[in-house]
Amino acid sequence: MTTQTKPAVILLSGGLDSATCLAIAKSKGFAPYCLSFDYGQRHNAELKAAARVAKALGAVEHRIAKIDLAAFGGSALTDASIAVPEDGVVHENEIPVTYVPARNTIMLSFALAWAEVLKADDIFIGVNAVDYSGYPDCRPEYISAFQAMGRLATKVGVEGASLTIHTPLIRLTKAEIVETGTKLGVDYGLTVTCYQADDEGRACGVCDACRLRRAGFEAAGFADPTRYR
Repeated sequence: MTTQTKPAVILLSGGLDSATCLAIAKSKGFAPYCLSFDYGQRHNAELKAAARVAKALGAVEHRIAKIDLAAFGGSALTDASIAVPEDGVVHENEIPVTYVPARNTIMLSFALAWAEVLKADDIFIGVNAVDYSGYPDCRPEYISAFQAMGRLATKVGVEGASLTIHTPLIRLTKAEIVETGTKLGVDYGLTVTCYQADDEGRACGVCDACRLRRAGFEAAGFADPTRYR
């Protein structure tokens, strides 16, 4: 099987980073199968954005898995009683309340399951360890550990397949991500990044995600296509 026909599972939230990650996977010749999650997030306008992005960038298939992380809460993104921070990073060494417990572990596990069914050896995730909010499940050592686990935990892994979790954005600044995606033809006007976007996908402009996104476009020298409330 050539790279041009190799399937890959792409975790697609509908935001700037995951859209860029999808574009990179496609540029490398992979056949992209996109996976999004309705997990009880307060900003579920991102799911409509994910569908738009998957269609625009030519995904082979796009699925939305429904899980209920809101049943546990513990995050401003899944519990309406916890306010989304709007004053920027207050304590740099503290993990913010927008961290969703075990989210990437759960999503990567779903991606691993679908990849095994598709006979795909490749999973792409748009985690970033440079311009990000300090989430522990965005670090390179976490991705390496999950990849090792995936190779041990699957039938195809035991039979000799070599799972690779691709993190093409992990060392890029937000500006570099914007520059990369723009070169690859990503229409960032289709994406939704805001932690508290309204039903129409309009951004608040003050949450951490909005601040990082806006700063990225400014540093890259591109017009920000984000629609703000």
